[in-house]
Amino acid sequence: MSYPIAGKCILRPSLDVSKQRPHPIARSKTWDGPLPHHSHLTFALLSCLLLGLLFCFSPARAADVTLRLHSFLPPSSTVPKQILRPWAKKVEEASKGRIKIQHFDSMALGGKPPSLMDQARDGVVDITWTLLGYTPGRFPRSEVFELPFLMEDPVATSLAFWDLIEQDFQHNEFQSVKILGAWVHGPGVLHSKDPIQSLSDMKGLKLRGPTRVINAYFKSVGAVPLGLPLPAVPEALSRGVISATALPWEVTPAVKLSELVRHHSELKGPQALYTATLVLVMNKARYRSLPDDLKAILDAESGAKLSGFGGRAQWAADKAARTIAEKAGNSFHTLADADYDAWKKAAEPVYADWIVDMQKKGIDGKALIEKVRARIQAHRD
Repeated sequence: MSYPIAGKCILRPSLDVSKQRPHPIARSKTWDGPLPHHSHLTFALLSCLLLGLLFCFSPARAADVTLRLHSFLPPSSTVPKQILRPWAKKVEEASKGRIKIQHFDSMALGGKPPSLMDQARDGVVDITWTLLGYTPGRFPRSEVFELPFLMEDPVATSLAFWDLIEQDFQHNEFQSVKILGAWVHGPGVLHSKDPIQSLSDMKGLKLRGPTRVINAYFKSVGAVPLGLPLPAVPEALSRGVISATALPWEVTPAVKLSELVRHHSELKGPQALYTATLVLVMNKARYRSLPDDLKAILDAESGAKLSGFGGRAQWAADKAARTIAEKAGNSFHTLADADYDAWKKAAEPVYADWIVDMQKKGIDGKALIEKVRARIQAHRD
């Protein structure tokens, strides 16, 4: 396709007509005769200018495709700032500007965090990033990654999650959307108003839990878990609806958690207390409508590459977030050795119940657990 080039319109100095007699056209309200010579020149100059303006503002110079990305965290948070925007920039650069990704953080396009999956499915927006725990029970296979004391390494676990998405989950529980990336965050930590130093301190504790599976664990040890979206945590703590929350370190600055609670309990052992599953999903019809070369670019920057990057970035952000709580003078409690073993053993009934629950859904939960552990180990080797 050729484009008009304004530079090829040669602009000549305008004629000095200040000393010439007024042309008849200047004395007449209408003119039916041929244009005078300098009017031809003026018309030519205006035509060149118009062509140049059309070139500068031609739609061909704009993005061929604009995609709207909706998420629930503020723009300064780890995921929007360190994962979603860098990923989008890579896609835009690889497409040489043919793809433009617009970011709408903090639920700017409306709705609540649990609606994000359906917003992508229904085409309300093109892409959403969400926590699967916001829709409990809807994605049962993915829950395997959220079982307590299963995750050993966030990056290896994120890559294992993507393996299962590609091999299985995309074709069943995610068949209504296109999965662009799937990862998990770093080790979950208990943040509380009062110290949690043993398993017995969990009895009667009202706390926010991020997923159905980890809430089942908290309930089994005597706590009273509530499923709340992250943005609701500050108000719930301030109003006394809860007195503790389970969160990875990296997201705590987003809700100024170190100002709301003064105690942080960390389990130290081979596996983390828990993690949660996070996905970047795209409307399926919108994905299919892309030209093949743009699909290829989007795919190349997504998948395993994005999933590993997401897990790594969130895990890496834990340290800086923990430092904020340290500087605030908060207290830290380490649960290790025999304490850790007691917390881990308490998870055994949760595994048994989950396997039974999966069996009712026609899923071999035991085999799925074994497969996930094998994939995590494969990515650690």
